Amino acid sequence: MSLIYPEAALVAFFTATAATLILAGAFARRKFFVSSGIPLAGGLGIGISFFVASLIGFNLSGALTPPVQGILLASLLMLLFGLVDDLKELSITAKFLAQSIATLILIAFGVRAEIVHIGFVANIAITFLWVLGITNAINHLDVMDGLAGAVSLIAGLSFFVISSFIGDTNSAILSLVLCSAVISFLVFNLPPAKIYMGNCGSHFLGFVLAAVALNISYAPIEKRIALLSPLLILGFPIFDTAFLIMVRLSKGKLPFKKSNDHPALLFQAAGYSKRKTLFILGALCLFFSTVGLMVKWLPNLLGTTLVLTAIAAISFMIKKVYSVVDRG
Repeated sequence: MSLIYPEAALVAFFTATAATLILAGAFARRKFFVSSGIPLAGGLGIGISFFVASLIGFNLSGALTPPVQGILLASLLMLLFGLVDDLKELSITAKFLAQSIATLILIAFGVRAEIVHIGFVANIAITFLWVLGITNAINHLDVMDGLAGAVSLIAGLSFFVISSFIGDTNSAILSLVLCSAVISFLVFNLPPAKIYMGNCGSHFLGFVLAAVALNISYAPIEKRIALLSPLLILGFPIFDTAFLIMVRLSKGKLPFKKSNDHPALLFQAAGYSKRKTLFILGALCLFFSTVGLMVKWLPNLLGTTLVLTAIAAISFMIKKVYSVVDRG
């Protein structure tokens, strides 16, 4: 069984590399799917690789279960929706409608929140909030070379660690092939970027991460603190989106209207280079994910203490970012 992981990872990496290079060349020649002279081939390359490597991995494991089928089908819809969005930017209503339909597919195939004692309706509501929230949070991060890819890689590797340790082969394969495809993409997307992922890639990455997070079992009833694990692993994009909303509302702007209020852009406006900004924000993401991994295995008391410590650290980070806003 363990041989499935390296095989799937290699297939994902090389498929993503080949697909991205072929598509980038074609887009550049035809001046199609190009932004500021840079091809938007990364998202499609990641998507193609994800599906090819996943199907090979699940063919070897013989475990193409209904939840896996739902994740593959719904994420394919998100990839196609992203392509349309890259061709002609859709309205906020149209975007939420497409994301909601994809989330309904997940639910129909059994991929949803399963928090005990809160009831079916509440779990469905949490599922929608989670999937739509994470999908758009990753999309919002795609404002600087390497950022959305690096954050997705760190979160995806965290989900791979958890799922492989608990014997959840399905979630491990999905996480690993996504990470391998993203590694290939980052070769072309680290500053200065030669290829972008576009809305196609950012929506796809966010959706897959949200779906895989739902598919993993984190804790028995007696260890409820571990339920915070996925929230912490994806804590940086959640923090980024929450910060963005607070700043925009404080300025009297609509939260979903585009502006230059992203922390990544604020750091650059304050004089930080793209590489230094990426390092700082990547380290912050790694901090969140590390806490999320630790909470998964620590006893309730220690886990609670760690979460409270993390909250204190996050509060300090928010003040630091606000100081950057003031200087910027």
